[in-house]
Amino acid sequence: MRFYRICLVFLLFIACGREMPIKPFSRVNIETIFEDSLSIRAIELMDNSLAFAANKGTFGSIDLITNKIRTNVQKYDTILPEFRAVAHTSTDFFMLSVADPALLYGTGFGGMNLIYKEEGEDVFYDAMTFWNDMEGIAMGDTVDGCLSIIVTRDGGKSWNKIPCSELPKGVEGEGAFAASNTNIKTVGDRTWIATTNSTIFFSRDKGQTWQLIQTPIVKGEPTQGIYSIDFYDENIGIAFGGDYTNPDNNISNKAFTQDGGKTWKLISDGQEPGYKSCVQFVPKAGGNGIVALGFTGISYSSNMGESWTELSDESFYTLRFLNDSIAYAAGKNRIAKLTFK
Repeated sequence: MRFYRICLVFLLFIACGREMPIKPFSRVNIETIFEDSLSIRAIELMDNSLAFAANKGTFGSIDLITNKIRTNVQKYDTILPEFRAVAHTSTDFFMLSVADPALLYGTGFGGMNLIYKEEGEDVFYDAMTFWNDMEGIAMGDTVDGCLSIIVTRDGGKSWNKIPCSELPKGVEGEGAFAASNTNIKTVGDRTWIATTNSTIFFSRDKGQTWQLIQTPIVKGEPTQGIYSIDFYDENIGIAFGGDYTNPDNNISNKAFTQDGGKTWKLISDGQEPGYKSCVQFVPKAGGNGIVALGFTGISYSSNMGESWTELSDESFYTLRFLNDSIAYAAGKNRIAKLTFK
């Protein structure tokens, strides 16, 4: 009996130490939980709430337990900023606007306050995230010969721009598509930034040093390049792109890596789906489950992107998973709860 108990405990330990396989999705239920005349491209899940920021200076939160919605408007002089990037720590929420001037606001300092401002004809920020509660990063289009990258090392109280002398030389006009706030991905100390030139800016030390990695994603036209990137862990990652003006084109728009981004190979090349603005790994699916969405609908892969199934033709811009079967998506005029089955 004692031997049986020891074996049972051992088997439970082994089972808990690895991810159990998730049954592939075959459909998705979509429930709209917020509606307004807004373009919502940036959402973050914070404990039991969903925070968002949009155009018209609008930002807010949705309590996922009570469904209570709070919204507010942030105005700068006569400007109603268009927010397309958000991020958070365990205590604070940050939002960053596109175009000139770039305006970065954050909570935790006596309300929502302007923390960083950058002016210039070419200024255009695209995405932001945090490595941990103290260190965060945001990126934008090329200015003065290099990609715009700002970092904080004090929990978001102050942000400083990395000088071009410490970054790889940029390509003229290179930037990112501010389509879903998924141009940056961090895992531990590692950081991947995807650009319109289908290049990955990679740092293994939280933005202290950088190197360039080229992917086979289509590029060359202003509307082509990588639109979204995600990593399941330090090794398994996916880049998704294409051309939003030619959304049916599915040539060279999806690439996969299993070595931390050192090398990338095209997947399901010439097969559906075409253009998508956001791609996310399904949690606890071992890197096999992936959801990609855009204004063209929602697609799903259960085999690392080798083949895809269209689950819905409903339009969204961005997506975040709450767990291995529930996600939240935002797009034109709404935020919705997605339940995958």
